[in-house]
Amino acid sequence: MGALPKQKRSKSKQGRKRAHHFLVPTQLVECSNCGSPRLPHTVCGKCGFYKGEQVIQVREKNSGAQ
Repeated sequence: MGALPKQKRSKSKQGRKRAHHFLVPTQLVECSNCGSPRLPHTVCGKCGFYKGEQVIQVREKNSGAQ
């Protein structure tokens, strides 16, 4: 058996220990070409632009309606 704590850690001390264990919301920036939200330093998934240049060709989705 390993080492065990000698006393119970209070709720306030437990909370202070875990104070930095929170989730940070994802930072999104606006695409300079189409204006859709995207992650910083990544190619826009809607238009394929990065830093004002067309980097990839984005295929249009078919709606599937016949």
